[in-house]
Amino acid sequence: MNNPGTILMGDGDAIRTSYAEMSQQPVDWDLSDKAVEPLRKQQTTLANSTSISGPGTFMGKATRTITFEPTDMEGWWLDRTDLPGSLPIRVGISNVWTTGQIVSNIVLRSGNPHNYVRMVEHLISLRMGMGVDNLMVKLDSGDPPLFERGSLDLIEALDRCGRVTIDKPVQYVTVKEPVTVGGTYGDFVTLAPPDDLENPQLTVDCAINFNTAIGQQRIIFPVCEELTRMASVARTNTSLTKVIYCATLGRLFADVRNLGYNTKNVSIAGKSKYMNEPRLLHEGKALEAAWHRAVLDLLAAIALIPNGQFVGKIKSYKAGHRLDCELIKQLYLNQVVVPLEEMNGAH
Repeated sequence: MNNPGTILMGDGDAIRTSYAEMSQQPVDWDLSDKAVEPLRKQQTTLANSTSISGPGTFMGKATRTITFEPTDMEGWWLDRTDLPGSLPIRVGISNVWTTGQIVSNIVLRSGNPHNYVRMVEHLISLRMGMGVDNLMVKLDSGDPPLFERGSLDLIEALDRCGRVTIDKPVQYVTVKEPVTVGGTYGDFVTLAPPDDLENPQLTVDCAINFNTAIGQQRIIFPVCEELTRMASVARTNTSLTKVIYCATLGRLFADVRNLGYNTKNVSIAGKSKYMNEPRLLHEGKALEAAWHRAVLDLLAAIALIPNGQFVGKIKSYKAGHRLDCELIKQLYLNQVVVPLEEMNGAH
Protein backbone atom coordinates (compact mmCIF):
# COMPACT_ATOMS: atom_id res chain seq x y z
CA MET A 1 0.00 0.00 0.00
CA ASN A 2 2.13 2.85 -1.33
CA ASN A 3 -0.70 5.15 -2.33
CA PRO A 4 -2.64 7.38 0.10
CA GLY A 5 -5.65 7.25 -2.22
CA THR A 6 -8.36 9.80 -1.52
CA ILE A 7 -7.24 12.38 1.03
CA LEU A 8 -10.16 13.06 3.37
CA MET A 9 -8.26 15.62 5.49
CA GLY A 10 -4.81 17.18 5.43
CA ASP A 11 -2.28 18.52 2.95
CA GLY A 12 -1.69 16.16 0.03
CA ASP A 13 1.92 17.18 -0.57
CA ALA A 14 2.79 16.75 3.12
CA ILE A 15 1.12 13.33 3.19
CA ARG A 16 3.02 12.17 0.11
CA THR A 17 6.28 13.38 1.68
CA SER A 18 5.48 11.39 4.82
CA TYR A 19 4.65 8.35 2.69
CA ALA A 20 8.13 8.57 1.20
CA GLU A 21 9.64 8.91 4.69
CA MET A 22 7.81 5.85 5.96
CA SER A 23 8.80 3.78 2.94
CA GLN A 24 12.45 4.49 3.79
CA GLN A 25 12.03 3.39 7.40
CA PRO A 26 13.11 -0.24 7.92
CA VAL A 27 10.58 -2.80 9.17
CA ASP A 28 11.72 -4.12 12.56
CA TRP A 29 9.32 -7.05 12.68
CA ASP A 30 7.36 -8.29 9.67
CA LEU A 31 4.65 -10.78 10.61
CA SER A 32 2.62 -10.32 7.42
CA ASP A 33 3.03 -14.00 6.48
CA LYS A 34 1.62 -15.22 9.78
CA ALA A 35 -1.32 -17.59 9.27
CA VAL A 36 -4.51 -16.49 11.04
CA GLU A 37 -7.96 -17.97 11.48
CA PRO A 38 -10.64 -17.21 8.86
CA LEU A 39 -13.19 -14.56 9.77
CA ARG A 40 -15.83 -15.67 12.25
CA LYS A 41 -19.35 -16.16 10.89
CA GLN A 42 -21.48 -15.78 14.03
CA GLN A 43 -21.49 -13.12 16.75
CA THR A 44 -20.35 -13.86 20.28
CA THR A 45 -20.86 -12.55 23.78
CA LEU A 46 -19.55 -13.66 27.16
CA ALA A 47 -20.68 -16.83 28.89
CA ASN A 48 -20.22 -15.41 32.40
CA SER A 49 -19.38 -12.20 34.27
CA THR A 50 -16.23 -11.23 36.14
CA SER A 51 -14.82 -8.16 37.88
CA ILE A 52 -11.32 -6.74 38.06
CA SER A 53 -9.92 -3.90 40.18
CA GLY A 54 -6.84 -1.71 40.16
CA PRO A 55 -5.62 1.80 40.96
CA GLY A 56 -7.35 4.58 39.03
CA THR A 57 -5.71 6.02 35.94
CA PHE A 58 -6.39 9.65 36.83
CA MET A 59 -6.95 9.11 40.56
CA GLY A 60 -4.13 6.73 41.37
CA LYS A 61 -4.85 6.49 45.11
CA ALA A 62 -8.40 5.24 44.51
CA THR A 63 -9.29 1.64 43.66
CA ARG A 64 -11.44 1.31 40.54
CA THR A 65 -13.44 -1.74 39.48
CA ILE A 66 -14.79 -2.81 36.11
CA THR A 67 -17.08 -5.76 35.43
CA PHE A 68 -17.40 -7.64 32.14
CA GLU A 69 -20.91 -8.95 31.48
CA PRO A 70 -22.72 -10.64 28.58
CA THR A 71 -25.33 -8.54 26.77
CA ASP A 72 -28.13 -9.03 24.26
CA MET A 73 -27.34 -5.65 22.69
CA GLU A 74 -25.06 -5.56 19.67
CA GLY A 75 -21.67 -3.91 20.15
CA TRP A 76 -19.60 -2.88 23.15
CA TRP A 77 -21.14 -0.72 25.88
CA LEU A 78 -19.85 1.17 28.94
CA ASP A 79 -22.23 1.48 31.90
CA ARG A 80 -21.42 3.88 34.76
CA THR A 81 -22.98 2.09 37.75
CA ASP A 82 -22.31 5.16 39.91
CA LEU A 83 -24.71 7.12 37.67
CA PRO A 84 -27.91 5.05 37.90
CA GLY A 85 -29.97 7.52 35.84
CA SER A 86 -27.65 7.35 32.83
CA LEU A 87 -27.86 5.05 29.83
CA PRO A 88 -24.89 2.90 28.78
CA ILE A 89 -22.43 4.54 26.40
CA ARG A 90 -22.11 2.82 23.02
CA VAL A 91 -18.52 2.34 21.90
CA GLY A 92 -18.71 4.30 18.65
CA ILE A 93 -17.26 7.36 16.98
CA SER A 94 -20.42 9.43 17.59
CA ASN A 95 -19.75 9.25 21.35
CA VAL A 96 -16.13 10.46 21.29
CA TRP A 97 -16.00 13.57 23.47
CA THR A 98 -12.31 14.49 23.41
CA THR A 99 -8.83 13.00 22.96
CA GLY A 100 -7.40 14.82 25.97
CA GLN A 101 -5.13 17.79 26.45
CA ILE A 102 -2.17 17.19 28.76
CA VAL A 103 -2.77 13.43 28.85
CA SER A 104 -3.64 12.09 25.40
CA ASN A 105 -6.51 9.57 25.63
CA ILE A 106 -9.90 8.76 24.15
CA VAL A 107 -12.88 9.90 26.22
CA LEU A 108 -16.35 8.55 25.42
CA ARG A 109 -19.50 10.30 26.60
CA SER A 110 -23.24 10.03 26.05
CA GLY A 111 -26.10 12.25 27.18
CA ASN A 112 -25.44 13.77 30.60
CA PRO A 113 -22.02 15.53 30.57
CA HIS A 114 -21.11 13.56 33.71
CA ASN A 115 -21.71 10.28 31.86
CA TYR A 116 -18.21 9.79 30.44
CA VAL A 117 -15.33 7.31 30.63
CA ARG A 118 -11.74 8.42 30.16
CA MET A 119 -8.73 6.48 28.86
CA VAL A 120 -10.97 3.90 27.19
CA GLU A 121 -8.51 2.94 24.45
CA HIS A 122 -6.72 0.14 26.29
CA LEU A 123 -10.10 -1.46 26.97
CA ILE A 124 -12.04 -0.97 23.73
CA SER A 125 -9.07 -1.92 21.53
CA LEU A 126 -9.72 -5.52 22.62
CA ARG A 127 -12.92 -5.46 20.56
CA MET A 128 -10.63 -5.91 17.55
CA GLY A 129 -8.59 -8.90 18.62
CA MET A 130 -10.38 -11.00 21.22
CA GLY A 131 -13.38 -12.38 19.35
CA VAL A 132 -16.07 -10.76 21.51
CA ASP A 133 -18.72 -8.88 19.51
CA ASN A 134 -21.20 -7.93 22.23
CA LEU A 135 -20.09 -6.86 25.69
CA MET A 136 -21.32 -4.78 28.62
CA VAL A 137 -18.56 -3.15 30.68
CA LYS A 138 -19.76 -1.83 34.04
CA LEU A 139 -17.57 0.79 35.76
CA ASP A 140 -17.84 2.36 39.19
CA SER A 141 -16.46 5.70 37.90
CA GLY A 142 -15.35 7.48 34.74
CA ASP A 143 -11.75 6.65 35.61
CA PRO A 144 -10.90 3.03 34.70
CA PRO A 145 -8.14 1.11 36.48
CA LEU A 146 -4.53 1.19 35.25
CA PHE A 147 -2.53 -2.03 35.40
CA GLU A 148 1.19 -2.72 35.52
CA ARG A 149 0.84 -5.36 32.79
CA GLY A 150 -0.84 -3.11 30.25
CA SER A 151 -4.10 -4.73 29.12
CA LEU A 152 -3.12 -8.33 29.89
CA ASP A 153 -5.18 -8.26 33.11
CA LEU A 154 -8.23 -7.34 31.01
CA ILE A 155 -7.56 -10.19 28.56
CA GLU A 156 -7.24 -12.68 31.41
CA ALA A 157 -10.55 -11.41 32.81
CA LEU A 158 -12.21 -11.98 29.41
CA ASP A 159 -10.74 -15.48 29.39
CA ARG A 160 -12.38 -16.24 32.72
CA CYS A 161 -15.75 -15.30 31.27
CA GLY A 162 -15.67 -17.68 28.33
CA ARG A 163 -17.62 -17.12 25.10
CA VAL A 164 -21.00 -18.10 23.72
CA THR A 165 -22.01 -17.94 20.07
CA ILE A 166 -25.33 -16.30 19.27
CA ASP A 167 -27.59 -16.67 16.26
CA LYS A 168 -26.62 -13.44 14.53
CA PRO A 169 -24.09 -13.10 11.71
CA VAL A 170 -21.00 -10.93 12.17
CA GLN A 171 -21.16 -7.89 9.92
CA TYR A 172 -17.87 -6.99 8.24
CA VAL A 173 -17.16 -3.60 6.73
CA THR A 174 -14.33 -2.02 4.77
CA VAL A 175 -13.61 0.93 2.45
CA LYS A 176 -13.96 0.78 -1.34
CA GLU A 177 -10.59 2.41 -1.99
CA PRO A 178 -7.66 3.77 0.05
CA VAL A 179 -8.49 6.86 2.13
CA THR A 180 -6.10 8.96 4.21
CA VAL A 181 -6.12 11.69 6.82
CA GLY A 182 -3.01 13.74 7.54
CA GLY A 183 -2.04 15.83 10.53
CA THR A 184 0.29 18.77 11.09
CA TYR A 185 3.36 16.83 12.25
CA GLY A 186 4.03 14.69 9.20
CA ASP A 187 1.56 12.13 10.59
CA PHE A 188 -1.01 10.20 8.61
CA VAL A 189 -3.32 7.19 8.79
CA THR A 190 -4.58 5.29 5.73
CA LEU A 191 -7.30 2.66 5.46
CA ALA A 192 -7.60 0.45 2.38
CA PRO A 193 -9.68 -2.57 1.36
CA PRO A 194 -8.20 -6.04 1.88
CA ASP A 195 -5.99 -7.47 -0.86
CA ASP A 196 -7.54 -10.93 -0.63
CA LEU A 197 -11.33 -10.84 -0.82
CA GLU A 198 -11.50 -14.63 -0.62
CA ASN A 199 -9.85 -14.63 2.82
CA PRO A 200 -10.04 -11.01 4.02
CA GLN A 201 -8.23 -9.96 7.18
CA LEU A 202 -7.27 -6.82 9.09
CA THR A 203 -3.57 -5.99 8.71
CA VAL A 204 -1.52 -3.16 10.19
CA ASP A 205 1.66 -1.41 9.05
CA CYS A 206 2.58 0.94 11.89
CA ALA A 207 5.64 3.19 12.18
CA ILE A 208 6.63 5.64 14.89
CA ASN A 209 9.51 8.10 15.04
CA PHE A 210 10.42 9.73 18.38
CA ASN A 211 13.33 12.00 19.23
CA THR A 212 13.92 9.98 22.41
CA ALA A 213 15.40 6.54 23.11
CA ILE A 214 12.26 5.06 21.49
CA GLY A 215 13.53 6.27 18.11
CA GLN A 216 12.18 4.70 14.93
CA GLN A 217 10.09 1.53 15.19
CA ARG A 218 8.00 -0.20 12.53
CA ILE A 219 5.94 -3.39 12.66
CA ILE A 220 3.67 -5.17 10.15
CA PHE A 221 1.19 -7.79 11.32
CA PRO A 222 -2.29 -9.31 10.95
CA VAL A 223 -4.74 -8.61 13.77
CA CYS A 224 -5.40 -11.86 15.62
CA GLU A 225 -5.89 -13.09 19.17
CA GLU A 226 -2.34 -14.43 19.55
CA LEU A 227 -0.67 -11.12 18.69
CA THR A 228 -3.23 -9.14 20.68
CA ARG A 229 -2.27 -11.17 23.76
CA MET A 230 1.43 -10.73 23.07
CA ALA A 231 1.15 -6.97 22.58
CA SER A 232 -1.24 -6.40 25.49
CA VAL A 233 1.66 -5.97 27.94
CA ALA A 234 2.87 -2.88 26.03
CA ARG A 235 2.56 0.16 28.27
CA THR A 236 1.83 3.77 27.44
CA ASN A 237 5.11 5.55 26.82
CA THR A 238 6.09 8.98 28.03
CA SER A 239 9.20 11.12 27.89
CA LEU A 240 11.37 11.98 30.85
CA THR A 241 10.56 15.62 30.09
CA LYS A 242 6.84 14.98 30.62
CA VAL A 243 7.55 13.04 33.83
CA ILE A 244 9.45 16.06 35.17
CA TYR A 245 6.64 18.38 34.04
CA CYS A 246 4.01 16.25 35.84
CA ALA A 247 6.11 16.34 39.02
CA THR A 248 6.49 20.15 38.91
CA LEU A 249 4.20 22.49 36.97
CA GLY A 250 1.74 19.71 36.27
CA ARG A 251 0.90 19.49 39.96
CA LEU A 252 -1.19 22.63 39.47
CA PHE A 253 -3.71 20.51 37.57
CA ALA A 254 -5.83 17.92 39.40
CA ASP A 255 -5.78 15.42 36.51
CA VAL A 256 -1.99 15.44 36.46
CA ARG A 257 -1.41 15.77 40.21
CA ASN A 258 -3.35 12.56 40.89
CA LEU A 259 -2.23 10.52 37.87
CA GLY A 260 -1.80 6.84 38.64
CA TYR A 261 1.29 6.56 36.41
CA ASN A 262 4.44 5.06 37.92
CA THR A 263 7.66 3.42 36.73
CA LYS A 264 5.91 0.04 36.49
CA ASN A 265 2.82 0.91 34.48
CA VAL A 266 4.34 3.34 31.94
CA SER A 267 7.47 3.19 29.81
CA ILE A 268 9.69 6.23 30.36
CA ALA A 269 12.19 7.25 27.67
CA GLY A 270 14.98 9.75 28.04
CA LYS A 271 16.90 11.23 25.11
CA SER A 272 19.34 8.35 24.78
CA LYS A 273 18.10 5.58 27.09
CA TYR A 274 15.02 4.21 28.82
CA MET A 275 14.49 5.14 32.45
CA ASN A 276 12.91 1.74 33.11
CA GLU A 277 13.17 -1.63 31.38
CA PRO A 278 11.34 -1.72 28.02
CA ARG A 279 9.29 -4.72 26.93
CA LEU A 280 8.65 -6.67 23.73
CA LEU A 281 12.19 -6.95 22.44
CA HIS A 282 12.75 -8.46 18.99
CA GLU A 283 16.25 -9.19 17.77
CA GLY A 284 17.60 -7.05 20.58
CA LYS A 285 15.44 -3.98 19.88
CA ALA A 286 12.61 -2.86 22.17
CA LEU A 287 9.38 -2.51 20.18
CA GLU A 288 7.04 -1.84 23.11
CA ALA A 289 6.12 1.64 21.89
CA ALA A 290 5.23 0.44 18.38
CA TRP A 291 3.10 -2.45 19.69
CA HIS A 292 1.32 -0.15 22.13
CA ARG A 293 0.65 2.38 19.40
CA ALA A 294 -0.62 -0.25 16.96
CA VAL A 295 -2.64 -2.64 19.13
CA LEU A 296 -3.80 -0.59 22.13
CA ASP A 297 -4.18 2.87 20.56
CA LEU A 298 -4.73 2.60 16.79
CA LEU A 299 -7.03 -0.42 17.00
CA ALA A 300 -9.04 1.37 19.70
CA ALA A 301 -9.99 3.92 17.05
CA ILE A 302 -10.90 1.16 14.58
CA ALA A 303 -13.11 -0.29 17.36
CA LEU A 304 -15.09 2.97 17.17
CA ILE A 305 -16.60 1.77 13.87
CA PRO A 306 -19.80 0.64 15.60
CA ASN A 307 -21.84 -1.38 13.14
CA GLY A 308 -19.48 -4.15 12.14
CA GLN A 309 -15.92 -5.39 12.28
CA PHE A 310 -13.53 -3.56 9.95
CA VAL A 311 -11.33 -5.61 7.64
CA GLY A 312 -8.69 -4.25 5.30
CA LYS A 313 -5.30 -2.61 5.59
CA ILE A 314 -4.17 0.12 7.98
CA LYS A 315 -1.04 2.20 7.48
CA SER A 316 -0.08 4.60 10.28
CA TYR A 317 2.91 6.93 10.56
CA LYS A 318 3.69 9.11 13.60
CA ALA A 319 -0.03 9.44 14.38
CA GLY A 320 -1.93 9.55 17.68
CA HIS A 321 -5.43 9.54 19.17
CA ARG A 322 -6.55 12.86 17.71
CA LEU A 323 -5.78 11.87 14.12
CA ASP A 324 -7.07 8.31 14.62
CA CYS A 325 -10.45 9.58 15.78
CA GLU A 326 -10.53 12.20 13.03
CA LEU A 327 -10.06 9.40 10.49
CA ILE A 328 -13.03 7.45 11.79
CA LYS A 329 -15.16 10.59 11.83
CA GLN A 330 -14.17 11.37 8.24
CA LEU A 331 -15.15 7.87 7.15
CA TYR A 332 -18.73 8.67 8.10
CA LEU A 333 -18.74 12.30 7.00
CA ASN A 334 -17.65 11.11 3.55
CA GLN A 335 -19.77 7.92 3.66
CA VAL A 336 -16.94 5.62 2.59
CA VAL A 337 -17.62 2.67 4.92
CA VAL A 338 -19.22 -0.19 2.95
CA PRO A 339 -20.30 -3.75 3.80
CA LEU A 340 -17.66 -6.28 2.81
CA GLU A 341 -20.18 -8.20 0.72
CA GLU A 342 -20.45 -5.18 -1.60
CA MET A 343 -16.76 -5.57 -2.37
CA ASN A 344 -17.23 -9.28 -3.00
CA GLY A 345 -20.14 -8.50 -5.30
CA ALA A 346 -18.02 -6.05 -7.25
CA HIS A 347 -15.46 -8.77 -8.02
